[in-house]
Amino acid sequence: MLGFLVRLLPFWVREPLLILVGSVFGVRIMYLAHRDGEWVAAAIGLVFLVFTAVRVQTVARALRARRAPAPAVAPVAPVAPVATAAAEKEPNAWGQAFAAVAVFAAIGAALWLGPHLVPSDDDGAPQAVSCAGGEDEELPGAYRKTPRAVTGEELCDALNRPDLAQLLGTPAETATAVSGTSNTLADGKVAQPEAEVQFDTYTVNVSVMYNKLSIAQYVELMEYGEETDVKTLSVLGRPAVLASDHLMKIEINFGGGASGGPVEQGPLARTLSVALDAKDRGGYYDITVWSTSGAFPEDGALLDIAEKVLPTIPDRTV
Repeated sequence: MLGFLVRLLPFWVREPLLILVGSVFGVRIMYLAHRDGEWVAAAIGLVFLVFTAVRVQTVARALRARRAPAPAVAPVAPVAPVATAAAEKEPNAWGQAFAAVAVFAAIGAALWLGPHLVPSDDDGAPQAVSCAGGEDEELPGAYRKTPRAVTGEELCDALNRPDLAQLLGTPAETATAVSGTSNTLADGKVAQPEAEVQFDTYTVNVSVMYNKLSIAQYVELMEYGEETDVKTLSVLGRPAVLASDHLMKIEINFGGGASGGPVEQGPLARTLSVALDAKDRGGYYDITVWSTSGAFPEDGALLDIAEKVLPTIPDRTV
């Protein structure tokens, strides 16, 4: 359709317009191709420039033909003028050139202002990722034996909040990856679902341990472990504890027949553990935050996440 409309334009409008468009697009594409090292794009830009060169040569021939003196014509007998025929006036070259520039300016303005005038769902900002559905996956037996065990997918939906980055103190960031898995411990006897949301700065992991270990007992175990900066407190009316510890780093090699390297010490992480109920009858939530740099936000960020996320985690019943 556009090509048909261009062909309808007069010669002195169409050709300058094609030269302008071809030169602009050709130079722009060649520049991007040189910057990104894309040879396919370079070939496309070269086609635009060759097309433009052909149009320039066509216009040059037309100009030379207009400036050349007309050949002498032998005198002929006078012919009576026809009343209905009017002398055809030669088009004004300057007017046509101005019209070509005006058309090109109109097209450029439309391309420039179009995205601002027409609403679009994609404003160029990164889109938030969502939790993958796992309705068809069969849950391990431990989840059927634990009446209130939440699944990994439900835990992921609760953690992947729109305001999670703001709670972490990095409101400008958007989640780059999310996941939720319905794990088990003790040979599949204990349900331990977990969910994880990754940002550029921090990674947040929430897991639920459906065992008989209470927070009070957990704190006693920490005294014999390597946890540091241990602090007991209350969250949502439930016993809780804050502690820091290093994550484990495991490298897996899928080539060469090797299973992987040794287990190494990973970055330092901060974990908030909250009892499943106010009576601390066993089981707890773990909210862990870390970064590749080893830094983590202040404890207030973990408390804010717990107060926002934990009430939204459903208790699944059999």
